[in-house]
Amino acid sequence: MKKTFLIFLILQSLGIAVFSQQKAVPYGNNPAAGKYYNIRGIKMYCEVYGQGKPLLLIHGNGGSLSAFSKNIPFFAQKYQVIAVDSRAHGKSTDGRDSLSFEMMADDFSALLDTMHIAKTYVIGWSDGGINALVLAMRHPDKVIKLASTGANLWPDSTALIPSLWKDMVKQYNEQKNKTWTTAKEKNDWKIFLLDYQQPNIPAAALKAIKCPSLIICGDRDLIPVEHTALIYHNIADAWLWVVPNSGHPTLIEHTDEFNNKVDEFFTK
Repeated sequence: MKKTFLIFLILQSLGIAVFSQQKAVPYGNNPAAGKYYNIRGIKMYCEVYGQGKPLLLIHGNGGSLSAFSKNIPFFAQKYQVIAVDSRAHGKSTDGRDSLSFEMMADDFSALLDTMHIAKTYVIGWSDGGINALVLAMRHPDKVIKLASTGANLWPDSTALIPSLWKDMVKQYNEQKNKTWTTAKEKNDWKIFLLDYQQPNIPAAALKAIKCPSLIICGDRDLIPVEHTALIYHNIADAWLWVVPNSGHPTLIEHTDEFNNKVDEFFTK
């Protein structure tokens, strides 16, 4: 009995050690998985995990691939997960003075070409959700299926909750005449303007998306449910999922449900 109990304790401690090691993976700053690619005049940073069919993960405004820290371990069990820092975000560089979703979508397409990946599944959150839609519009042959959560089509108080839009207008008016002195300040302002001035996608333009699309938002999202439903209605092969008791970060607040439901959508 004592010997059996001792073996149990050893196995339990090994399990805890493995779990701790998994939790300690520095997603977004992992030299073992990270690499820079020369893409369209920039150095784009991405980390690759797992094997299987490719899955591109695209984060939101001001973020990095570390936003998917709770999702990468799950999807890496059966996909080749390509987690990327978007242009001007995270470790990816960008020397230009402007930024657009179209530019970023073309970056992702070029990344896939450079990695010799013909087509991929895509998960995008927030700005990444917009990027997923624009990628499927501009490069329809590159996307197998997509899951887009927290995306909007234009910047105003109908596509964003009014309180958020009011705060953005205030920030713009307070800072529009400032002179930025550092590269970081200039980059931060460029990233802010991306969401303040864009995207500008007519709902009817979504008909260019041909791949099956899972359109997601939280029931307390920064994007009104009505606007997410508008996106859903204008994509021919689309499903809508309004996540109960969730804000904007559906993939973080409801990680297990998000991972399983998106994987189910990709595999059915």
